[in-house]
Amino acid sequence: MRIAVCDDCQEDALSLKKFLGGHEVKVYSGAEEFLIDIANKNMRYDLYLLDIYLGKSIDGIELAKELRKEQEEAVICFVSTSDDFYREAYDLYAVQYLLKPVKEETLRRLLDKVSKNLLRNREQKLSFQSRGQAGSIPYSKILYISSREHTLNIYCTDGTVKECQGRLNELAMQVCGSVFMRCHQSFLVNMYHVDNLKGAELIAAGHYIPVSRRYYADVKKRYQEILFEEVD
Repeated sequence: MRIAVCDDCQEDALSLKKFLGGHEVKVYSGAEEFLIDIANKNMRYDLYLLDIYLGKSIDGIELAKELRKEQEEAVICFVSTSDDFYREAYDLYAVQYLLKPVKEETLRRLLDKVSKNLLRNREQKLSFQSRGQAGSIPYSKILYISSREHTLNIYCTDGTVKECQGRLNELAMQVCGSVFMRCHQSFLVNMYHVDNLKGAELIAAGHYIPVSRRYYADVKKRYQEILFEEVD
């Protein structure tokens, strides 16, 4: 993997780099150089390890916000001496929040999870026909799919909605598994984009998706499994 580490503490940065042996690692000592590479040079990494406290420059939370503007799908992990920023990290869809000093075993678990997600996202795509044109969307870019009168609407992470003809039952047989689940007669949802299960609704990127009684137990179980994956 290609990994960026942004930390103004050289000792901490070098410790992370040592634990990341075998991967391509670029260390940034401050936000300015990092943003130049990301915004002006269009550099891309598979994982970003961002320190919360970056000295006199902007903090890691603000840096992550700038990164999100350039790379919506960036995989961000915050590293900090304090757990005061969990809420902000959650709002920025951070994949993990590590407390210093970071243990090698903890970092290895994070790398394993990110590697699996990268492999899954790269390999799996949903193929569809829309207005006579063939297309495909990576699973990772799909929030959920709704159906009405044999018309499928595919809601994507970038805010677009793809419309195509098809039957949700047939699509469910094709895609449902660890990523997508049937949550309602008229809905399939990407469980990795679910932010919360609130009552009989799933919340994904601000969208409220109904969960029927028939599917509730299975959906709740999978939601909890993914939460434990993220904790690990």
